[in-house]
Amino acid sequence: MMLPAKAQDTDAHIHGHVIDKNTGEHLPYIVVILKGTTIGVSTESTGHYMMRNIPEGTFTVEAAAVGYKTQSREINVKKGHSYEVNFTLEEDLVQIDGVIVSATRSETTRRMSPTLVNVVGMDVYNKANATTVAQGLSFQPGVRVENNCQNCGFQQVRINGLDGQYTQILIDSRPIFSALAGVYGIEQLPANMVDRVEVMRGGGSALFGSSAIAGTINIITKEPVRNSAAISHTTTAIGGSGAFHNTTDINASIVSEDNKLGLAIFGQNTAKDAWDANGDGFTELSTISGQTLGFRGYVKTGLYSKITAEYHHLQEFRRGGDNLDLPPHEAMIAEQTDHGINTGGLKFDWFSKDQKHRMNAFASVQHINRDSYYGAGMDPNAYGKTKDLTWVGGAQYIYKADNCLFMPADLTVGLEYNEDYLRDNMSGYGRVTEQTVRIVSAYAQNEWKNSRWGILIGGRLDKHNLIDGLIFSPRANLRYNPTENINLRASYSYGFRAPQAFDEDLHIDNVGGTVSMIRLADDLRVEKSQSISVSADMYHSWGNWQGNVLVEGFFTDLDDVFALREVGFEDGILIKERHNESGARVFGANLEGKFAYKDVFQVQLGVTAQSSKYKEARSWGEGVEATRNMFRTPDLHGYLTASYNPLKALTLAVTGTYTGSMYVEHHAGMIAQNVTVKTPDFLDMGFKASYDLKVYRSFAMQLNAGVQNIFNSFQKDFDSGADRDSGYMYGPTLPRTFFFGVKLSY
Repeated sequence: MMLPAKAQDTDAHIHGHVIDKNTGEHLPYIVVILKGTTIGVSTESTGHYMMRNIPEGTFTVEAAAVGYKTQSREINVKKGHSYEVNFTLEEDLVQIDGVIVSATRSETTRRMSPTLVNVVGMDVYNKANATTVAQGLSFQPGVRVENNCQNCGFQQVRINGLDGQYTQILIDSRPIFSALAGVYGIEQLPANMVDRVEVMRGGGSALFGSSAIAGTINIITKEPVRNSAAISHTTTAIGGSGAFHNTTDINASIVSEDNKLGLAIFGQNTAKDAWDANGDGFTELSTISGQTLGFRGYVKTGLYSKITAEYHHLQEFRRGGDNLDLPPHEAMIAEQTDHGINTGGLKFDWFSKDQKHRMNAFASVQHINRDSYYGAGMDPNAYGKTKDLTWVGGAQYIYKADNCLFMPADLTVGLEYNEDYLRDNMSGYGRVTEQTVRIVSAYAQNEWKNSRWGILIGGRLDKHNLIDGLIFSPRANLRYNPTENINLRASYSYGFRAPQAFDEDLHIDNVGGTVSMIRLADDLRVEKSQSISVSADMYHSWGNWQGNVLVEGFFTDLDDVFALREVGFEDGILIKERHNESGARVFGANLEGKFAYKDVFQVQLGVTAQSSKYKEARSWGEGVEATRNMFRTPDLHGYLTASYNPLKALTLAVTGTYTGSMYVEHHAGMIAQNVTVKTPDFLDMGFKASYDLKVYRSFAMQLNAGVQNIFNSFQKDFDSGADRDSGYMYGPTLPRTFFFGVKLSY
């Protein structure tokens, strides 16, 4: 694709270098862009760059990279002239200038964001030796990841004391993560496809629709910025028992010489052995084998427009229970799935020359084929086949006003259509279930902002085919920066959760050998929430030290809370009905601190104190005393990450999570009757050492090794045998585990 002749004929060039302020060394692979255009390059291995044939006009040249504060220079470009623009970047080890999109659906810095957004970067995933998206999410305030099933390894993310179904998961800001994909999805997504993960706590329905009550997790995939390639392999020994987990990752990026075309590819192959903690012949960790391959690429169609395409395919087999070498119906308990998932998207971005207008149009689709077996007692009828097709399309327009009433402002409006068709066939039971969800949405917001103040008012209208009438989700945000390094915020948001039979509950559980399924009550109403949060985000630098302290208070009020009750058996299947209960209240505080000394030492830690209670006492099962406590919500939990570089090539990292005592359900089966259990607390610590070797010019090799869950802080009271409650699982997801890895990169 050729640029317009005017741009080709200017013979105007911008060149220069980028150096580190502290060391004076030239910095390779720093992204330098001409803001308001599609022109951008990456510095070479020498730290130099050049942009050719720049159009005439006044532009802002910007240099940005993870770990450094963004710098900008304004320049007036004239035909036939060359300009030298050099940058000296200062380290930003606490991410004050990190770019985020989840707060407003457009790029902004964390400092200027109207609502609080935390970013999980690849540095966190590397410290924790995390190979999937799920494994790195625990290292953020208010966030917990837990394994909820001994048979299938179902993991869910909990934010601010609420279950996983209250969190909206996005891929590149698109709600393409279907209800079926949400069961295992965050564990199925490889970490090497991710540039960063943005976590926005609190209600987000005004921007992203249904289920964004506790928070929103936005997975931003990697975009090609330079020619590069990497391959890595990690071998993990689980519990010292002879069970291994092998993971191989590949990444490559290709960018054309004129930077108009770019392609990034990624792939992962994983194979994990099953693991039996108590020697009863039944798994606590399922066996998994999977392959993922995908890409993200762009074509710059002009100076002010760009097309981006992405696609990834995942094939995964997992099995848990007993007698894994036999067909599922010859085992006492078997949960087996074979997923084929195809996900793709297309986006067109356009912005005006004066940068006042910006528009994008997008379409994303996800298709799932799943063969499954959920059964017990050698049941030959428990095979199933599920198909799911989800697609979303829409358009968004942003107008930047120099002055709107009293301050500069950004007006954002958008339209969105989302459709999900699911067909689940359990032919052995003669049961075919079909569900179609259609949502038409429109949203608008206006954000007044300058360096000191930010005021955002917005709302979203959703028409859901399973709900009568329109759903209106408003939001209001206030930001005040009394100084450059102090950000004070207050937020209000409304959220909702639409009734669906096939939500995360499509994961059919085996409790005491009984297959169960979910249906909706006839009078089921939409679940609603109102959330309030206030926060202070403070930064300070002294000498070579940088620090950040975050204090956040949150409150969420839920009405018409969804709950499950057992209503009887049909054709040997236990029917659980989803109905409404009065409501719940969740409140608490998050505290986070980050401290760094140059690029030598970094530490980040956070703690969450919370209370999660129903408004009225409820009983979750027969013979169980009613309680207001929400289950699986500890009053206290936290995390730690730290790294130390005694040598430039050597990195020593420590990570850890703390999970306080909490209440969990323990269903009758192996035990005589239902009982509520208060769990012990857990401290899960890990250590990793890595060493980088320069092999030849730009070729490098990294060797790493370490241990996860050093103290083997793991559940000790698993059920055993065929009548066990497979959902009676809590605490860390892995026992003491050793790993070794190698990575080659260019």
